[in-house]
Amino acid sequence: MTISQQWTLASRPQGAPTAENFKWVETELPAPGEGQVLARTLWMSLDPYMRGRMSEGASYASPVPIGGVMEGETVGEIIESRDSRFKPGDIVAGRSGWQSHWVLPATELRPLPKGPFPLSYHLGILGMPGLTAYTGLMRIGQPKAGETVCVAAASGAVGAIVGQIAQRLGCRTVGIAGGKAKCDFVVNELGFDTCLDHHDANLGTALKEAAPKGIDIYFENVGGKVWEAVLPRLNDFARVPVCGLIAGYNAASREELSGSILMAELMRAVLVKRLHLEGFIVSDYWAETMPKFAADMTRWQGEKPFVYREDVTEGLENAPKAFIGLLEGKNFGKAVVKVAD
Repeated sequence: MTISQQWTLASRPQGAPTAENFKWVETELPAPGEGQVLARTLWMSLDPYMRGRMSEGASYASPVPIGGVMEGETVGEIIESRDSRFKPGDIVAGRSGWQSHWVLPATELRPLPKGPFPLSYHLGILGMPGLTAYTGLMRIGQPKAGETVCVAAASGAVGAIVGQIAQRLGCRTVGIAGGKAKCDFVVNELGFDTCLDHHDANLGTALKEAAPKGIDIYFENVGGKVWEAVLPRLNDFARVPVCGLIAGYNAASREELSGSILMAELMRAVLVKRLHLEGFIVSDYWAETMPKFAADMTRWQGEKPFVYREDVTEGLENAPKAFIGLLEGKNFGKAVVKVAD
């Protein structure tokens, strides 16, 4: 008998999530059936998209049901296997969610090497966030040497990688982040040409000075007032990969959404500047893009190692608090939870 400690969705948030929206339960797991494995979670990812799964509105994926285990990517160790592809002790990545132990079909898992990188990196720079950065920048942004790339949430899991790839391709990189400490990290450690604080009331003016030739690619992770400041600085034929809109994730109503750009104003800019705005979900391109991503990242890492920072929370029991902090911008780097050794 295996007991799994789990965080389930107790209620749907009205605005920002609170501790009361989560419920800690212990569940007896069934033995794995044919083609399944039993595993324990070692590391768990926390990502902004999880906020959308807590709501029941229409989206690109089904919401977590009330009483269901919170969704998320994990790295785990196989305990028991009834599939020839895995054996006890193997390390795998999958979408097992916020729980200590789990049973899943082997077909939903991918094997991971035990070195040379820390296992948690497969939830960040070598996993979904890294592939998201690569897919949005390369497929939609199509950067060219000499262009200016502006990245929202530049110190975050996705934005930090976008900027470092853009630098390798000869682009000028302008980051936007929250606070002096994050901006210093973006410039001094990630190597961006400059970084602006999104709390600055004069962000639009600062952007004009930071990008005197305008912006050719804007990697959108935030929306709201940051998008409002960037839009006037976009050049003709600028490309805008739309990855996330975290500024509005906790809005309880339409009136609470930050930013005030009217639809007519936005659409006029799209037309007059011939902008290319494209939203993307990385899972749509996973199989197609992962081989090229892995090859390019390996080559770039060999030429000049990527700077990568994690924000580690110890213990599954602390996941809700860490997730709430993530949505408030309190994390510094890729947010992960260390569940077990």
